[in-house]
Amino acid sequence: MTQKKLLAALALAFAAHGAAQAQATPVGLWKTIDDETKTEKSLVRITEAGGALSGKVEKILEAGKADAKCEKCTDARKDQPVQGMTILRNARADDHKEHWEGGDILDPNNGKVYKLRLKPLDGGKKLEVRGYIGPFFRNQQWIRVE
Repeated sequence: MTQKKLLAALALAFAAHGAAQAQATPVGLWKTIDDETKTEKSLVRITEAGGALSGKVEKILEAGKADAKCEKCTDARKDQPVQGMTILRNARADDHKEHWEGGDILDPNNGKVYKLRLKPLDGGKKLEVRGYIGPFFRNQQWIRVE
């Protein structure tokens, strides 16, 4: 293979990789995985409106928790059903659409609201969800369902 052909092949490979990364988006249906127990917890649908992402719990997967309410919430979601609740709000893409941040995410189990960063991984098959308060953070990896 000539040097020109090799450089052209490498350029195409990098361009394809960059296009795949740019197309990876958090929009879709995700299976949430607990960061401590590694168990499947729920299905969350992330949608986009006006450039901002929001996420709503479509289904609770934990046995016996389908009727759970957010007893520890301190905002308007207090004592509301978790299924159907918006837990992720106002995340916006960075300039390169490599991650989304600026919004917040609620943990209905403890009622805490964390600042949020979303980062698609593995070509958009997984989603790194980071919730943080100051220097303290939690990471989860969600798995794309659709």
